[in-house]
Amino acid sequence: MQQQTPISKSIVDATLQKLGIYDVSTVSIREVKRLINYIEESSKKSFVRMEMGVPGLKPSDIGIHAQIEALEDGKAAIYPPIEGTPEFKHEAARFVKNFLDITVSEECCVPTAGSMQAGFAAFLTVNRMYKDREGTLFIDPGFPVQKMQCKILGQAYRTFDVFHYRGAKLRDKLEEMMHDGKVSSLLYSNPNNPAWFCFTEEELQIIAEVANKYHVVVIEDLAYLAMDFRKDYSIPGVPPFQPTIARYTDNYILFISASKAFSYAGERMALIVISDTIWNTTAPDLLRYHNSDQFGKAFQYGTIYCLSSGTSHSAQIGFTAMLKAANDGSYDFVQDIREYGEKAHILKSYFLDNGFQIVYDKDGNEPIADGFYFTITYPGFTSSALLKELLYYGISAISLDITGSCESGLRACVSLIDRSQFPLLEERLKLFHQHHAS
Repeated sequence: MQQQTPISKSIVDATLQKLGIYDVSTVSIREVKRLINYIEESSKKSFVRMEMGVPGLKPSDIGIHAQIEALEDGKAAIYPPIEGTPEFKHEAARFVKNFLDITVSEECCVPTAGSMQAGFAAFLTVNRMYKDREGTLFIDPGFPVQKMQCKILGQAYRTFDVFHYRGAKLRDKLEEMMHDGKVSSLLYSNPNNPAWFCFTEEELQIIAEVANKYHVVVIEDLAYLAMDFRKDYSIPGVPPFQPTIARYTDNYILFISASKAFSYAGERMALIVISDTIWNTTAPDLLRYHNSDQFGKAFQYGTIYCLSSGTSHSAQIGFTAMLKAANDGSYDFVQDIREYGEKAHILKSYFLDNGFQIVYDKDGNEPIADGFYFTITYPGFTSSALLKELLYYGISAISLDITGSCESGLRACVSLIDRSQFPLLEERLKLFHQHHAS
């Protein structure tokens, strides 16, 4: 006898067929979102949605009011400087010093239209510095779209899943992947999207040492800056500081997004921080595509100019206001986002109490932090089978398969789940476990 599930299996199966989805583990995040929208419409039932990494918190009034004032002041009619406004660059450099303890020139802090543009611009410029090199090494799991960007640019890339290479074992794996001298750049996120592990200081030092050995630019995606809530990174100029590769190498580029840490995703704002060393590097092969062989000039007046000619003037002013308030200590941006960690702690317990396991579960000997994402698996299920089965129980996520992971499991995001939905999720997980416990 077929077991009754919260969402009709016939509706789920018919929707998958209608959309031409034969393996849910291979579809993109946006396609999963579209799939769930169709199933909700057909079934007239709501999902507990954990597929999209969308901020679920209200942005600070500091940024909103500053942006409104900028619009009322006529900034919408004025092109923003490609380099960023002087105020933005000043506060950006202060922010990097206050929260990462890294000194960088204001010139090297450039606003971008989200970290998505920062990544595209970085790949487009860094991976063309030397014509005898091929592209990027991704330490996976990671954000799938970054590899898509390389593909669109026609650039080669390499990847490996770090699951079995944490700690000292990371060095030999990096040597294996970079020893031929063909890698231009290396990218990872910290905290990690999708797995939420954080590299230890030992691991960051290893990455820097191997990258330096092979003259590779390290690109560190800090989209979730200060969101490892095991430590308090909220006080400007006071340790502990956000861990960063920039403590161990001068060959770095950092992405700092306004989307998650400042809940400003709708304005598409980010900050790219390029070390003074990289900014001032001369690479004659850049002249194949740019009017300057100096990296900073090529990046700013070539790549950024061609992509968007800068970022929204008013959004930049809103972001600047938040950076300034954080620098001055009058705005605790970390306090605003602790809700993600608190929700994750509760939600993970629901999964663990009902037979699920955390896939990426440790940083060294320490359990991973509670934060924006976590990864789950259930005994006996592949990524594809688990994702599809959870659809019948009205729970959505994305497969780890599309993130470069070699482990079976799913990424769950806590941001869009309202606390009022917690009992519903717990009820559905209990039913799932009842139906599948061996």
